[in-house]
Amino acid sequence: MKHVRGRLGFLALCLFTLLLLYLVAWPVPIDPVAWQPEPAPPLTGSYAPNSALASVERIPVGGVGPEHVSVGPEGWLYTGLEDGRVIRMQADGSQLMVVANTGGRPQSVEIDRAGNLIVADTQRGLLSIDPRGALRVLTTEADGVPFRFTNDVAIASDGTIYFTDSSHKFEQSQVPEEVIEHGAHGRLLAYDSTTGATRVLIEGLRMANGVALSPDESFLLVNETTAYRTRRLWLKTKRAGEEETFLENLPGLPDNIRCTSRGICWVALFAPRIPALDALAPYPFLRKLMLRFPSALRPKAQPYALVLGVDFDGNVVANLQDPSPGCFAPITGVTEHDGFLYLGSLHQREIARLPVPR
Repeated sequence: MKHVRGRLGFLALCLFTLLLLYLVAWPVPIDPVAWQPEPAPPLTGSYAPNSALASVERIPVGGVGPEHVSVGPEGWLYTGLEDGRVIRMQADGSQLMVVANTGGRPQSVEIDRAGNLIVADTQRGLLSIDPRGALRVLTTEADGVPFRFTNDVAIASDGTIYFTDSSHKFEQSQVPEEVIEHGAHGRLLAYDSTTGATRVLIEGLRMANGVALSPDESFLLVNETTAYRTRRLWLKTKRAGEEETFLENLPGLPDNIRCTSRGICWVALFAPRIPALDALAPYPFLRKLMLRFPSALRPKAQPYALVLGVDFDGNVVANLQDPSPGCFAPITGVTEHDGFLYLGSLHQREIARLPVPR
């Protein structure tokens, strides 16, 4: 019996040693950066919990992951799905049809003046699909650095296409690595539709995500998901070329953003902030250990529907939430059209809509 116990003890020691070596020495594809986030603002005051999103109307889209909804000519709604399809439908979900398949992952779709669909495809870069369905790759790199995670797009009246590459290091399938590393791999870019040139407007962004033009095109907004903030780049006026923080220390992870002629920018928050990630922010080594754990054991965003409306000075003027377990979440895009807000979601099989709050 002692012999058996001795063998079991030796095996246990070996297993413990292997586990320790795995946790400490096994290589991981990240180089975490130490940082110190501001304490998350409490969900009180302008962020007070409510049930404004509890009664949204859900509209099936025939697939998974309608990340963002755009409005085209004659009020058609457009969105991209996880399987590569780009679809359009009427505002009530009727007459749904597939208009293209990118062969990648269309993340954001907008329509230019010529009726072309301009698509930020996470796998293939910035694409254009003409009204006949012919697909053309516009750009896949800037300054010699390829895009790895093309994310969102906004089109100016002169044809300039502003878009984001969330990371030049990690792909969409590697979002956990991007989040845990907290590296500055994101870029805000501009594509000149006349010359075909691609310029870097801002680099060093932490998971560059949604991008939006102001109605008069005087400024551009870009969300930094893992920094919990929104940056503003002035395009016109005497401040042209200047950058500033527009929103900071948000209570959640900002995803897409869109501005309206009513002076409101709608910000989709993927989820509230994750306390464990904030707590580990100053400790790169511990974050490396975290990545070695099975995904089921890592901190995760909790389902929580959260949308903010802010004015052009960054003041919160609308706060829409639903904390219930069956909420429509995560919300990754918000588009205002004809008296409704249309909500997209990276993981749902529907889009959602509700009347614009008054």
